[in-house]
Amino acid sequence: MAHTDIPLQNDLLLRSLRGECVERPPVWMMRQAGRYLPDFGKLRGKYTFVERCRNPEIATEIAVMTVDQIGVNAAIIFSDILVVPQAMGQVVEMNEGAGPVLPDPIRGVTDLDHLHVPDVQETLGYVFEALRLTRQKLAGRVPLIGFARVPWTLLCYMVEDAGLKTFDIARAFYLQQPALAQRLLRMLTDTTIAYLTDQVAAGADCVQIFDSWGGLLSPADFAPWSQPWLVEIASALRECPLQPE
Repeated sequence: MAHTDIPLQNDLLLRSLRGECVERPPVWMMRQAGRYLPDFGKLRGKYTFVERCRNPEIATEIAVMTVDQIGVNAAIIFSDILVVPQAMGQVVEMNEGAGPVLPDPIRGVTDLDHLHVPDVQETLGYVFEALRLTRQKLAGRVPLIGFARVPWTLLCYMVEDAGLKTFDIARAFYLQQPALAQRLLRMLTDTTIAYLTDQVAAGADCVQIFDSWGGLLSPADFAPWSQPWLVEIASALRECPLQPE
């Protein structure tokens, strides 16, 4: 992907993604704005994690900070993967220093009936506004990356009672209630496609789809439980128009 409204001064990342020969590998980091930056620490002391994510001006300041101070070859929007379950109606508590907690996990039909595929412009508009502001602030210096997580990884968080690392409950969920798991994955896929499509419309030059917990699945289970949804999302994103709003 690449927008054409603002010429890029540094398109090293996008050329690499297209498979072109480049003079050197592009540099950016997974947790690009983090505790190692003193200025990020100051913002972390003033605002909660939720405030940093949901305030477009603060999110923009954080995203641009690493470009200004480190000289990385791309900016990545400051947000969180669990804004998607939150937008779908699940309670997500962001506890500073303790990580995310989902106090109402999805364990049965009644739990899932409380969720819905949202209008992402209504529920996640703050992310799109942060993308627009960040793009303006970058003024073409480097590309801007948007992101989301694959449905399987989100399911793992949504059916546990906290962000545990073993996800035994998640594995039991898809084995014991496969129809319900497929229904949840369908909702997550539809929401993620809309979310990433609108990230591109808001100014993301490319998007990354993280699959943090695909390793919990055997190759035989990965094929039906993660791969088809990932392929569907990638296929839908290839059709995105690249002219930002």
